Amino acid sequence: MNANRKFKDSIYEQFARISKALSSPKRLELLDLLCQAERSVELLAKLTGLSVANASQHLQVLRSARLIEAEKQGLFVIYRLADEQVRDLLYALRGLAEKRLTEIEHTTRQFLENHPGLEPVDRDTLRERVRSGAVTLIDVRPTEEYLAGHIQGARCIPLDELEKHLDRLPKDQEIVAYCRGPYCVLAVEAVERLRARGFKAFRLEDGVYEWQLLGLPIDAESPAA
Repeated sequence: MNANRKFKDSIYEQFARISKALSSPKRLELLDLLCQAERSVELLAKLTGLSVANASQHLQVLRSARLIEAEKQGLFVIYRLADEQVRDLLYALRGLAEKRLTEIEHTTRQFLENHPGLEPVDRDTLRERVRSGAVTLIDVRPTEEYLAGHIQGARCIPLDELEKHLDRLPKDQEIVAYCRGPYCVLAVEAVERLRARGFKAFRLEDGVYEWQLLGLPIDAESPAA
């Protein structure tokens, strides 16, 4: 093998380390969660429906490809993205898949057909409604994700705490819920629960990353009581 061929084979082998690390649906989901906030393996396992052992194995693959980093904090190992380029890569992959794979649109449409009335709210319209105070915007992700970054003006109401906050939500104003983006179902469930209790609720399909791409303001601060 000549030197030129050896060089090219070596370079493409390194490129393949990234693609191999991304070749698992569960590892893509783990990365998506880490785009929201850093987390322990125990919490990541819970959120993805994996055992702690399986989640740890997937995380080690991602770590060996230098896509994530880990740090010991007390009794826990905390994982985070290596840098923002990893997030950009993940969302570029999603965008390419949306463009090239019709199955994504079909699967999404079929899911929403089973949840009537959950059409997304136009983000330009929502932005104006939020600025004018015409709607109440709620972030239904876990609190640690809200603290890491949220759409400006949003209230922190995690889905598992929604019932506790019902008496603080206005019945005479539209409520718009958002979560991690178009393929996250937390906002879908939140809207269904709110509508079942008489609220006029809608879903924003964008998450924080999509909001940032529009150049719209993001905050990182303690949630309101």
